[in-house]
Amino acid sequence: MDNSYVTDAINLKSYNLSESDKIIVMYSKEKGLIKGIAKGVKKPKSKLGARMDCLVANTVMLRKGRNFSTICQAECLNTFKQTRTDLDKIFYSMYIAEVVNNFGLEDDPSSNEVYNLLYKALGKISEAQTKVEIFIAVIKFQLKMMSESGFSLEFDTCLNCRHDTKNQTVYFVPELGGIICSDCANSVPYSKKKMHPKLCEFFKQMAVNDFDCTGEFEQKANDKVCEVTFGVLKEYIEKKCPKRIKTSQVLSELPA
Repeated sequence: MDNSYVTDAINLKSYNLSESDKIIVMYSKEKGLIKGIAKGVKKPKSKLGARMDCLVANTVMLRKGRNFSTICQAECLNTFKQTRTDLDKIFYSMYIAEVVNNFGLEDDPSSNEVYNLLYKALGKISEAQTKVEIFIAVIKFQLKMMSESGFSLEFDTCLNCRHDTKNQTVYFVPELGGIICSDCANSVPYSKKKMHPKLCEFFKQMAVNDFDCTGEFEQKANDKVCEVTFGVLKEYIEKKCPKRIKTSQVLSELPA
């Protein structure tokens, strides 16, 4: 019986297993989160070598084992090489990889969608020419990843009174996963962030636009708008995440 299988997968993190072996945590297109043993990968002449580095996409052949699969072969699809010389790109890429690792599941029914989402986001971060372009890729990822994970955000209707909030100043409430109107602000016992109507429209546009689509509000976005938007979503994701996101602290310490 052949226990081997082939899948496209992105390396999220790794652990040392022995003097020469590592465990590689990957998110795959067909099977969601998988852990594979890369035997001899730390040896200078390893056939796997740099293909097992974090934030590399490969087509991998694995052989199923009792606890872990063994990585037999890997053919590189993308190293996102422009990321590796830029600290902002490195840490924001690590952040989205950690989000996928924390929310991802083994045999994830949404594996194809999540894999493609991560691959596109890493590609856009790598190609970005400005900090705003990095932010926009990450913000789109945050919104779409939350939707795939069952935690979509509400930006059209007050979550307290259910009234339409179009063209109104609203408040974002991370605990509720969306907005409340000004009339309800004092009656909701959670922390909240005031949000201008145009910022609300920016959120909505980013949630529906693909990575290759640039909308009106996206074109006008500046560093401040993107930083606020990213921070709001990061706080929401941290509240929904089953594990602590370690890269969040690193991002808060990056220079503007």
